[in-house]
Amino acid sequence: MVAERQPEAGAPGRGRRLVLVRHGQTAWNAEGRAQGHADVGLDATGRDQAEAMAPVVAEVRPDLLVTSDLARARETAAFLEKAIGMVAEEDPRLREYDTGARTGLTRQEFADRLGPGAAQSFDVHAHVDAEGAETVEQVGERLVPALREVLDRLPEDGTAVVVLHGAAMRVGVAGMLGWPLAAADGLEAMRNCAWAVLRERGASRLRLAGWNLGATDVEIS
Repeated sequence: MVAERQPEAGAPGRGRRLVLVRHGQTAWNAEGRAQGHADVGLDATGRDQAEAMAPVVAEVRPDLLVTSDLARARETAAFLEKAIGMVAEEDPRLREYDTGARTGLTRQEFADRLGPGAAQSFDVHAHVDAEGAETVEQVGERLVPALREVLDRLPEDGTAVVVLHGAAMRVGVAGMLGWPLAAADGLEAMRNCAWAVLRERGASRLRLAGWNLGATDVEIS
C-alpha cells in the first residue's frame, strides 16, 4: 500500500504520527543471512540508501528521532541526524528478533545443519522453534510498549521517526494497530530504507497510512 510518495510535514488536526524506517542494507542482507541481534553494519549500498532516504524523511520535521541500538540502525539514523539536525535516542527494545541458532546462516546453511524441516523455521514468523530464537510474542512484548511510549511523548500533531528492523517492524505495526501479532505475516517484507506511517485516528486509535514507502514511489489510490 502506498499512500504518499513521501512523508509530509505535520499539520494542525492531523493527529500524532510515527514514521517507521527500516535500516539500510548490510552484507548479510545481500547474502540472505539471518541477522537477529548480530551487530552488522551497513555496506556501501546501505549507506547509499540511507543517504538518499534521509532528506526525504527529514521533510516530516520530526519532534523525536529514535533508533534501535544495533549498528545497522544506528548508522542509518546517523544520516537522519545530519538531515534533520537532531540527535537520535537509542532504545534496545527496538532490536530485530533474536534469531538464535539461525544467526549468521543462510536458509540453506540452516537446513543443512539441522535437517530438511529446519528451513521452515528460518522465517522469523514461523511457529517452529530454533534454539535461542525469540517468539513473535516475545518481540511484541518489548517492541509495542517502546513504540507506544514514543507516541505518547509526542505533542499534539507531532511526529516521531523511528529507525528499526524489518521483521520486528511488522510485529510492532500489528501490535500498535490491535491486530493479532501473527497477522504481522500478512505485511509484505519492508525494503531497506523504506518506511511505514502510523497516524492517529481519534483517541488512542491508529491507522496504517503507508507501508513500504520510498522516495521514488508514486501515489497509488
